[in-house]
Amino acid sequence: MSALQDPDGPPPGERWRIEVVLEDLQATAAFAGDLAVLLGRGDLLVLTGGLGAGKTTLTQSLGEALDVTGRISSPTFIMSRVHRARDAGPDLVHVDAYRTDSAGLESLDLSSTMAEAVTVVEWGRGMVENTLVGPGGSWLDLELIREDLPVKPSAPAAPEIITDFSESEADVLGSRRRAVLRGYGPAWADPPAL
Repeated sequence: MSALQDPDGPPPGERWRIEVVLEDLQATAAFAGDLAVLLGRGDLLVLTGGLGAGKTTLTQSLGEALDVTGRISSPTFIMSRVHRARDAGPDLVHVDAYRTDSAGLESLDLSSTMAEAVTVVEWGRGMVENTLVGPGGSWLDLELIREDLPVKPSAPAAPEIITDFSESEADVLGSRRRAVLRGYGPAWADPPAL
């Protein structure tokens, strides 16, 4: 388990919690569109979930709904990307904190872009909230949970020969997942209608 994953779950102090079942990629995109309506300049969205839970996929749909430029892909090796708004909307700053710590995040100087952007941080739970919005600040915590992925990696399976590389319906539509959205701080005192 990465040092960045919080084994105890979300931080204390949530104001509310909403859980939504996302049946497929279309439902994930619709949920991201609903979130985009709620988010504006200065907002922080912390994404949590295991590998393959859909954090980057959700961010792609969020970026499309916010109408930002550039292809949104996993920022794992670049750590941070800024996607500029096409019109009057906010920019989108997409960060992956998987391979860093609080000092590494501070070196990205995310506070300089916060005021004009929606900042989405994958793998940042318990690390970015205080750094970016302070102890009395506001943020959203979104946890994506795929039921079909093991919580802990199991022993490697025996090698198998794969000869059919065509996509299944599940590959095309995406897997079912639960989205647990939590609000923190005074700006998110009341739950939004989703």
